[in-house]
Amino acid sequence: MKSTAEAAVHIFGVRHLSPGGAKHVLDYLNELQPTAVLIEGPADATPEIPHLVNPATKPPIAVLAFTDDLPVRTVLWPFAVYSPEYQGLKWAQENGAECAFIDLPSSVTLAMKDALLQKARVAAESQPELPPGSPDPEKTEVDLAPAESSIYTRIAEIAGEYDYDMYWERNYEHNASVGAYREAILAFSAEMRELSEAAEQREQPAEHAYNYVREAYMRRQIQATIAAGHDPGRIVVICGAYHAAALAELKEVMSDSELAVLPSRSTKLTLMPYSYYKLSTMSGYGAGNGAPHYFELMWNALKTGKQQELPHTYLSTVARLLRDNGTHRSTAEVIEAVRLAESLAALHGGSAPTHRDLRDSAQTLLGHGDLAVVAEALARIDVGTSIGSLAEGVSQTPIQDDLNRLFKKLKLTKYKTAVADTLDLDLRENRRVSSEEAAYLDLNRSLLFHRLSLLGVAFAKKQQSGQNAATWSESWVIQWTPEVEIQVVESTLLGETVEVACAYVLREKLGDCRSIAEASALIRVACECGMTSQMEEGRQTLQRLAADSRDVVQIAAAARELSTIISFGDIRRVDTVPLVPLLEQLFLRGCLFLLDASNCNDEAADGMVTAMNELNRIGLDHSDTVDEALWLQELMFLSERDDRNPRLSGFACAILMERNAITAGQCAAEVSRRLSPGIPADLGAGWFEGLSMRNRYGLLSRMSLWGQLNDYITSLQDEEFTRALVFLRRAFSPFSPREKTMVAELLGELWGVNVEQAAEILTGELKEEETKMLDDLNDFDFEDF
Repeated sequence: MKSTAEAAVHIFGVRHLSPGGAKHVLDYLNELQPTAVLIEGPADATPEIPHLVNPATKPPIAVLAFTDDLPVRTVLWPFAVYSPEYQGLKWAQENGAECAFIDLPSSVTLAMKDALLQKARVAAESQPELPPGSPDPEKTEVDLAPAESSIYTRIAEIAGEYDYDMYWERNYEHNASVGAYREAILAFSAEMRELSEAAEQREQPAEHAYNYVREAYMRRQIQATIAAGHDPGRIVVICGAYHAAALAELKEVMSDSELAVLPSRSTKLTLMPYSYYKLSTMSGYGAGNGAPHYFELMWNALKTGKQQELPHTYLSTVARLLRDNGTHRSTAEVIEAVRLAESLAALHGGSAPTHRDLRDSAQTLLGHGDLAVVAEALARIDVGTSIGSLAEGVSQTPIQDDLNRLFKKLKLTKYKTAVADTLDLDLRENRRVSSEEAAYLDLNRSLLFHRLSLLGVAFAKKQQSGQNAATWSESWVIQWTPEVEIQVVESTLLGETVEVACAYVLREKLGDCRSIAEASALIRVACECGMTSQMEEGRQTLQRLAADSRDVVQIAAAARELSTIISFGDIRRVDTVPLVPLLEQLFLRGCLFLLDASNCNDEAADGMVTAMNELNRIGLDHSDTVDEALWLQELMFLSERDDRNPRLSGFACAILMERNAITAGQCAAEVSRRLSPGIPADLGAGWFEGLSMRNRYGLLSRMSLWGQLNDYITSLQDEEFTRALVFLRRAFSPFSPREKTMVAELLGELWGVNVEQAAEILTGELKEEETKMLDDLNDFDFEDF
């Protein structure tokens, strides 16, 4: 039997995000004046309570626990300003009552979470493969509230409501009876537990066991508070309604021996700003609601005693948002919408419109029946874009403190919002300002954004700059989300500052590096992050790997990265001189192995075309340092070879023509040789494909080339012609409509017909039989070659 003292402990069951519950909790606390307020939440977060209720703290916020070893696991306890638990914390702080969290410590919660995930993994492996879109057991968070099941849907149906949320709001959020709310919650909790516990134990045994352990621990904490000298009659426990009935009696309290055998992982705690989006059910949060910002409006109305004005506030705000976007709605329409919402509430016997009633009214009278008209306005007023904030220096990990310091220094604090914004950076020195810090503000912002990207912190995402060739310009889309905060916290295992964490990541990546392309990419990352020591480590790694490489595609990619770094090195204020000899070495190896690498099939030739483009660009951009004469010599050798991929030989010839490295006579002789009768289609047409990949307008000016191509094609037999078409179709597919018209006119001139008519016929729509012939070409079997 329970004692009289135990019976007197006051249990107040709530919904975790309930403005009505928060208001009733405050009224109850003011009436009872307890000496101790115990809250469902991680017991090891009790020291964070003063920071949670700091006057400078602005909800939504969350307690974040994370493991301090790998793999990193996290778990969150979020609070809105209208969370009953948060208002209980504030009341205790303001009234001098002892306050504590009494749920399992985060170390145990995360260990049990791991166990649940392992069970889910095992269960998933024993099941058939999940269809696309199914939840991944690896990514499933432990619900801190009971999942909604069919019993909740049945309750809504019996009550004649659209869903359970609508039922809850009408019967509990709108319940203004003093004392009735708490008693109704306790009775409701007891009935729900009785109805659902057997099914839960059978269908979700792991979750049922987890809740049983939690409740035994919370009863232990309540008992410890009594033992510490608090009158049970002046202890209030604020917990989720699901647990209220289980905590009403102090039986089956967790013993010392049971506590000792609980699994545990070493964890750390921090506080973090949260967002209304993450508090919403839209984000997948099991204990969330569909409209967190709407419920803040309700909380403000309840707090000021003006709850009857909530429908007017809601619908007039929707109308204002519509007007802001150019859709006018009159005051009369708002008044009619309020009346419709009140009528809908009356039809259900409600005292005030629910959120659903207000949305239906907004769609009907402000959207004129069209949800699309009001959808954006409803999203803004229902979910909102608010992100909470903490007092400076409050319960942060070192890397969070460092990032906040950098945000302030780089004037980025104003961008710490849930609304995405674009920030264009000019990395050049700003000579119009007096201090060096201001002169290189955008450059230092760029360094930070690149460092965060390296750490996997998705605060800033680089976009394609409008200045395509401008190495001094960057464009970023920046947006702060709770996920970003979690990513920052997880990085604390890599180092105590952003720079130290980046150095660790780069060092690890360089240690695992196995290719020159990967090493060169890491050198560029180090340069963009301003990590000069890691640039040198990367240079040494790349030099070691390049010494044995004969892969021209990778060599060219690595050389391109070095070329880019050297080109923008001055802008980024990094010393790129040590990279120049390495660029020369890579370029030399690319030239020397060009011929060997060109003995390849058509699939590999695609990569070689890219590599040749890159090496040619490097030869032009760094002609004062690399051996450009060797490059042109190797291109000449390739263009003359008949035993290499014909497309690459043609492409080499195109580069030489473009750079005036061969005479008109040499070019004519090579065209005549490659496109002479008797040359197999894959060799002749393949060579022309490579030739046409560069400087097309230069080709269009050479009438003799088109005459030779025409003669070559007409000399082919039917089977060879079909083969040639495959290559020629691929060669001409990148030509622009204007270029194709010019080719058609040239052919018309060669054939001695009206060039305009020829162009019209050749570039006109295909006939049905011609389309079929081309479709057949798509199935051409290259294995016959």
